[in-house]
Amino acid sequence: MDAEEQDSFREFVASRSPALLKTAVLLSGGDRHAGEDLLQNALVKVAARWRRIDEPEAYVRRVLYRQQVSRWRLKWPRRELAVADPPESAASGDGASAAELRVVLRGALAKLTTRQRTVLVLRYFEDLPEADVARLLGCSVGTVRSTTHRSLARLRSLAPDLERLDRPDGEPRPASRDFSPMEV
Repeated sequence: MDAEEQDSFREFVASRSPALLKTAVLLSGGDRHAGEDLLQNALVKVAARWRRIDEPEAYVRRVLYRQQVSRWRLKWPRRELAVADPPESAASGDGASAAELRVVLRGALAKLTTRQRTVLVLRYFEDLPEADVARLLGCSVGTVRSTTHRSLARLRSLAPDLERLDRPDGEPRPASRDFSPMEV
């Protein structure tokens, strides 16, 4: 890599690292240190191919996703040790702040499997269509749909406070009910 390419790479890292780090932290279940490691490994891989990359941010994100997928495909997955528990319940009052919502969400995401977390981050944080998520993860669109459905259901069961925090009146959503075909 010549001096001009090094400067270009350094400028890219300085300008895009905060946004890429947010994605990496979410992909790693809210663990900032694991997210930093994930991003650092991705940037090392990108640096080696810098002169041949047309869209650097898209390439880095693809490397992040693939590294995360490789991590959950390991034969012997590494177990993460939880060092803190999320709050038991949200504070009542005039509604929850965005900080409370983030704490509860981060704790719930950390309890999901790596695959479930990856699918939710790609679909809802990165706002990627199902087809793009399927292509990135190397699976079918149906697998993405079913994983998304199961992941959201598990997220709701792990953190019922999320629904109450998200509603202005602080009341949980009514229990699921059967819908008639006429309502749909």
